[in-house]
Amino acid sequence: MNQISPLAYVDPGAQLGDGNIIGPFCVINKDVVIGNNNHFLNSVTVHDGARIGSGNEFFPGASIATKPQDLKFRGEVTTAEIGDNNSIRENVTISRGTASKGKTIVGSGNLLMENMHVAHDCVIGNGCIIGNSTKFAGEAIVDDNAIISAEVLCHQFCRVGSYVMIQGGSRFSQDIPPYIIAGKEPIRFAGINLVGLRRRGFSNETIEMIHDAYRIIYAQGLMKDGVAEARAKYPDSKEVEYICAFIEQSKRGIIR
Repeated sequence: MNQISPLAYVDPGAQLGDGNIIGPFCVINKDVVIGNNNHFLNSVTVHDGARIGSGNEFFPGASIATKPQDLKFRGEVTTAEIGDNNSIRENVTISRGTASKGKTIVGSGNLLMENMHVAHDCVIGNGCIIGNSTKFAGEAIVDDNAIISAEVLCHQFCRVGSYVMIQGGSRFSQDIPPYIIAGKEPIRFAGINLVGLRRRGFSNETIEMIHDAYRIIYAQGLMKDGVAEARAKYPDSKEVEYICAFIEQSKRGIIR
């Protein structure tokens, strides 16, 4: 059974699972699908196109599946899809997709801190921590378990790799490959995310292999030569293969 405040508005066309708590002054629009055991504190707005899983917590002022901030948007039917067990804090805004991809995706187990923005057609993975007032422009991608500090600005179409730590106040317009610390001004490679990898259970041997792979890649004048050398040296490492494939697939180039 859902608990809905008499001061909330839930459109009769919205589809709700069971065990949801919807606080005062929340607005749930018509084309919305919500799973089970979500908690919407007061003053949360869920717009048309929201597809929400289970066990999420939405704090006051959050606005989910907002109209994209894209002048090319013509009202096409699109979605914003949110997984399970996310904590979406005060004044977070998540836009729905555009004709480009059709949907914005936020995975499961993420912490999206106060006042951060996920623009249209972005894909946020699982287990990410994204700091206060960080902004992602359209079609950015964040892989699993990334940690992105406060007030970071991400250019459209950029990708952030898994297990990354990005320094607060950074801004970037190139891709940030996995397992590293990115920081300083202008933003650049600042070493391996040693503490983060150890906390996530990576062995010293694996961490050293990742470190050596980056030493090889960044030492070469042409990054593709470094990728080929690192892949040849560690042919059986899934971590090194992920790094190499990430760099090869990059469309905006990699920070150095």
